[in-house]
Amino acid sequence: MISFPNAKINIGLNVVSKRPDGYHNLETVFYPVQLSDALEIIPSNVREFSFSGIEITGNLEHNLVVKAYELLKKDYNLPLVKLHLHKAVPFGAGLGGGSSDAAFTIKMLNELFDLKIPVIKLKEYAAKIGADCPFFIENKPAFATGIGDLLQPVSLDLSEYVIVILKPDVSVSTPDAYRNIIPSDPGFSLKDIEKLPIEEWKGVIKNDFEKTVFQKYPEIEKLKKNMYDNGAVYASMSGSGSAVFGIFRHLPAETDKFIPKGIFTYR
Repeated sequence: MISFPNAKINIGLNVVSKRPDGYHNLETVFYPVQLSDALEIIPSNVREFSFSGIEITGNLEHNLVVKAYELLKKDYNLPLVKLHLHKAVPFGAGLGGGSSDAAFTIKMLNELFDLKIPVIKLKEYAAKIGADCPFFIENKPAFATGIGDLLQPVSLDLSEYVIVILKPDVSVSTPDAYRNIIPSDPGFSLKDIEKLPIEEWKGVIKNDFEKTVFQKYPEIEKLKKNMYDNGAVYASMSGSGSAVFGIFRHLPAETDKFIPKGIFTYR
């Protein structure tokens, strides 16, 4: 079985309070995009994990795909499998690539071995792996609160627009991004995003991480400015960075000048 775990972008990200457990309450809108990895799962007589594409460093046993398999294996009599992940969604980008891989692994195992796990339970398993993992179970636009794990559907359709994602050659550590954040009242709640025309998003919908991340990585801020200079209706850093996305009605005519060489792109 093969599937294509897709990325997401954060449209707005408000850090609203600090929790007693040390984490932060936030609100954001998760929106799925077509940029994706490829994941294959095959029943086998040995358990094997391999990868291609963007290099995956470190202990492969710590990869979220493997963790998702082991998580379900504790509760279900899963056979051994070969897992192959072709990585295309970059790391440290705020695009949720690893969380998506894990969530798709859970969904694929459920289907492949007819486990009959209901959606609500799939989300519970996903939440054990990462705060934004449950989003990828249903994979539809959602208003997220809590630590990103409490989801409400939103009627947001950007299919008439072109979404461009640029990632500079830097990765942003999520703990570092949170370190200098001061929670505050966002003023505009993202749960009302459906009521606000996209032409009015600029200046209203913001990402609280941009201020501190841009100070350390001015090249990320430059990419956002480049989006607006080339006609984006709205542009923002996604999550805690380092990817920046722009929403366009049409791509600029001189695309080669707009999208610098050597920077990861998606259209």
